[in-house]
Amino acid sequence: MKPIPVAFHLGPLPIVIHTYGIGLAITFWLAYRYFERRLRSNGYPTEWFTGVFIWIVIASVVGARLLHVLANFSTYKADPGQILQVWQGGLSSFGGLLGGVPTGLILARRRCPELSIMRALDIVAPVLMAAWGVGRLLGPQLMVAGGGHPTHEWFGMYYAGQVGKRLPVPILQAIDSFIIFGVLLLIERYYRDRPVGFVLAATMALWGLTRFYEERLWLGEIGHLGSVLVQIAGLVLFVAGLIVMVILRRRQRSGASPPAHDDTEARDDTEETVLTGTGTATRSEIPPSPT
Repeated sequence: MKPIPVAFHLGPLPIVIHTYGIGLAITFWLAYRYFERRLRSNGYPTEWFTGVFIWIVIASVVGARLLHVLANFSTYKADPGQILQVWQGGLSSFGGLLGGVPTGLILARRRCPELSIMRALDIVAPVLMAAWGVGRLLGPQLMVAGGGHPTHEWFGMYYAGQVGKRLPVPILQAIDSFIIFGVLLLIERYYRDRPVGFVLAATMALWGLTRFYEERLWLGEIGHLGSVLVQIAGLVLFVAGLIVMVILRRRQRSGASPPAHDDTEARDDTEETVLTGTGTATRSEIPPSPT
């Protein structure tokens, strides 16, 4: 069995198209459309998001590549020319989050002040998991050296740049991500009075745990700095997510944390059409009663 093609020529032109890049572009587009839909369904404007998303993509790619290069500095020190060869793979998931999430939050607060930071993170968390799952299938699955540890099992696959059958880690990671995505949707559907930030905390715990065992069992190399850092970051994210969920639940029981849907309901109440003596008007248009 031959490896999945990682590049092809565009007709007779001397232009090489890398499937990894196409996969990332499709993933970003799907994430953009899904987040825009979730913004709209939660009652927020979306006109501001296109320009912000472009900066999020740039910051995510730069952050992902930078952290990957730092974690594998010895390799790139010997051949600095590889640093810019993003089409060959080598994007750190944690680096992408460190670059993209703060950039998105800062710009969102400027362009859409009514969207609080915690509400934004709750809205974007399922988007990240869905995009992560799609990105695994359309990114590392189609790049050079995208497989995991060697295996002789029937489900092993061949990858360009790697000898022998390998664990299809991108597919396994996609399955993990889609499971987390499904759990988050269930939380949103059935835990209606959840506190703001709970969806984010659940994402942190679940994704952190999966990143730990994925790196530990399928991808990591003993003693490799990058692998060790990923495992540590995964455990830290897992523990932090659990702690935040416990804190939010306790605050909710004490009445200090409002439900996650309060903001949307408040806007709906403000814009509710009511009957007045001269016709209809929104509640915000009704003058105050004289005292």
